[in-house]
Amino acid sequence: MVSEQSAAFDQIGRRYDESFVERDAQLAEGAWLIEQLGRPARVLDLGCGSGLPTAKQLLDAGIEVVGTDESAVMLELAEAQAPGGTYLQRDLRELSDLGEFDAAVAFFSLLMLTRSDIPPLLRQLREQLRGPRLLLIAMVLGDFDRFPISFLGVPTEVCAYPPDDLRKVLSDADFETVELREVAAEAEPNRIEVQIYLRAKAE
Repeated sequence: MVSEQSAAFDQIGRRYDESFVERDAQLAEGAWLIEQLGRPARVLDLGCGSGLPTAKQLLDAGIEVVGTDESAVMLELAEAQAPGGTYLQRDLRELSDLGEFDAAVAFFSLLMLTRSDIPPLLRQLREQLRGPRLLLIAMVLGDFDRFPISFLGVPTEVCAYPPDDLRKVLSDADFETVELREVAAEAEPNRIEVQIYLRAKAE
């Protein structure tokens, strides 16, 4: 069954990349992760979308990338724009058969879940991390669950946390927050939002 979220991103398709005016903060997070990892390294890109910018950034640095996404259209774009990764169409919460990773990234993908979905997903991720056991997350600043929005004209629902609440969710799943930044960015043309970038390490 196609979920409402995957159907939304099937509709959005290539416009997702075209919408982002600013991605400097996400690129900086990817660059930091590349510096932390030895080689070989294996990274899970949870909700990889079109493969830009993160999957391509990691692949270009010689890192193995496994990307998952619910949208077939976005995965087709990832195959074309970030070749060399392993891309799987699946529910974001289906992780247990993917093996171990040195790190995982979830840039603006967890917000597509409900708040009740996120703690068990984080605990599962923790069990599959090895070595440096790093996790990078990007969310939108807010305090809501299943909040209806229109993104690029397509309706969907999202969740968000205040910074301290997000830290606690990570802590309860046995992750230590290494750094948390709030960044104002133009998420769509003429729309500024405050984004949270969090770096964490499994305890």
